[in-house]
Amino acid sequence: MTARFRDRRIVVTGAGSGMGRAEALGLAREGADVLVADIDLAAARAVADEITAAGGTGRAHHLDVADPDAWRGLATALDGKPLHGLVNNAGVSFRKGIAETSVDDWRRVMDINLSSVFFGMKFLSGPLARAGGASVVNVSSIAGMVGYFSASYGASKWGVRGLSKVGSLEFATKGVRVNSVHPGLVDTPLLHSGDHRFVDESLRSVPAGRVAAPEEIAEAVAFLLSDEASYINGTELVVDGGLVSGGTYHRITTALAEGAS
Repeated sequence: MTARFRDRRIVVTGAGSGMGRAEALGLAREGADVLVADIDLAAARAVADEITAAGGTGRAHHLDVADPDAWRGLATALDGKPLHGLVNNAGVSFRKGIAETSVDDWRRVMDINLSSVFFGMKFLSGPLARAGGASVVNVSSIAGMVGYFSASYGASKWGVRGLSKVGSLEFATKGVRVNSVHPGLVDTPLLHSGDHRFVDESLRSVPAGRVAAPEEIAEAVAFLLSDEASYINGTELVVDGGLVSGGTYHRITTALAEGAS
């Protein structure tokens, strides 16, 4: 246990598995009082139990991030106490284009990936402001940095990026910073929820040559929540092994090298 987040209360959504689990465990190891929020209460309880077994402080909370009333309930559960950090991590993957995406699927993805971020910042703005210095980290994706083939997923992740900038402007005078994190390929159930060929082919554009571990994204999130990032507001932190910045030419030069051998 370390003390970087001692006496700080932090909410992590989608914390029952994947990146959210890694974020919750990592923050707790550094002293945070973590509210482990997930639509799967059993999964949230399992993570909270891991935290307490390791000597940390964690509590499970059932949260459907697409339901504004559930966010109101979470605000009420905080009972007027300050909130020092919010990680809007919950999300779903969907890999279909405009013509193939049904209206219901569009709304579902946008509700979970984007509306949830709006609800979180809206309904927890009061507790965040009461902290006297707080940080919001909204988990977007590299799909929010480049053109992407999925209509709903790409639009939702660009929306998270834009909404984070709105929040950074609106809440700055309240001492609340808002930034977005943009992971690339991360070894989570979400990444592997579709055709494995998507991952295999995508890796050809990653200069690092591998997917990220969830803990690597968690470290980036923790940095933005910490005092070390006290003057970072309204920006994007891309954590993708170089895919966005150099993936195209990595793929080209690698293919040329293979052809010359």
